[in-house]
Amino acid sequence: MSQRDVVVTGIGLVSCAGEGIAAHLEAFAAGSPKATDTERFAPYPVHPAPALVLDGQIPKKSDQRQMEAWQRLGVYAAGLALDSAGVKQDAAFKAAMHLVVACGGGERDTAVDGAILTGLRDAADPGAYLNEHLQNDLRPTLFLAQLSNLLAGNIAIVHGVTGASRTFMGEEASGVDALRNAQSRIASGQIDTMLVGGSYSAERPDVLVVHELGRYLRKGNFRPVFERQGEGGAGFILGSTAAFLVLEAAETAAARKATIFARLLPVGSDRPRRETGSVELSLSALWKKAGAKPDMLISGATGVEGITAEESTALGELAPGVPVTALGDITGHSLEVTAPLGAALAAALISEGRAREVAITTVGHRRGEGLVRLSAMS
Repeated sequence: MSQRDVVVTGIGLVSCAGEGIAAHLEAFAAGSPKATDTERFAPYPVHPAPALVLDGQIPKKSDQRQMEAWQRLGVYAAGLALDSAGVKQDAAFKAAMHLVVACGGGERDTAVDGAILTGLRDAADPGAYLNEHLQNDLRPTLFLAQLSNLLAGNIAIVHGVTGASRTFMGEEASGVDALRNAQSRIASGQIDTMLVGGSYSAERPDVLVVHELGRYLRKGNFRPVFERQGEGGAGFILGSTAAFLVLEAAETAAARKATIFARLLPVGSDRPRRETGSVELSLSALWKKAGAKPDMLISGATGVEGITAEESTALGELAPGVPVTALGDITGHSLEVTAPLGAALAAALISEGRAREVAITTVGHRRGEGLVRLSAMS
């Protein structure tokens, strides 16, 4: 069965760089984050979300109020992507469009969590104490607010994207698989149009605690991803980010005379057991299978010790002389959003004539590797 070309016709971006394509191309050229907050969550820096006029993409105040920050970022970026594709007002187009979202869960009730953890220290029966307080202290609505598929639901409600939806969870690898699923379904002829992407809110004490427990976070000031040794140490700096792309079959885009940013090629993913050398082996295998020949590289490297050095070595061997830009140097690390963000930036760069083929690598801070490639149409 022949495979159809899959093209990017819409891009929506929100991060510390600002909102929209132009702001992110400017940040890409600068090679450094526009904003780093080192005070609010000290000693852990974060790259905060920009101030957004939410009414522009989420008109109803009631919709804005019922969403958490990560949902507002995602719905806003999805609206930007639909605007970019020229389909925001096309109800029939959006009704036929399918949706694939990569994201984590919602925010914790940190006050309740803190009280439970404090009481747990002196509990005579820790297990019984924990069960009792988890059942009685947490709001029932908290669980609904945490559901990851609420982002897809809110995009459907606010923007009218009412085709089938899928939600992927699983940190960095979920963003890769969201793109892989969308690309393969359009290429095979199962569907013509899809909205794919994700969102992440970094400005949350609960996620900082989780990642610090694994010793994944950098402390202190910003340093470039591939230089995070010494004071402050290796690790990632989280960034509040959302990225969505409108993907279409090339003939569908041509029929409606859409502007095409770039072509999305088949996406590769891998999940080997993480051990010394596995990152280099995984990226090499993905690279060779794809026959990648980029003239620009975008890395989703985390800055975590060991794996980041392995990725740097692998990229130097696989694409000697090809310039590498780390997403963490522009927007910070955004876990599920890493692959969609890299793909959106790559599509924008190709449409500007700055590259013919761009490869995006993702190496999960715990597990999972991915290779996403975009190219010019001819």
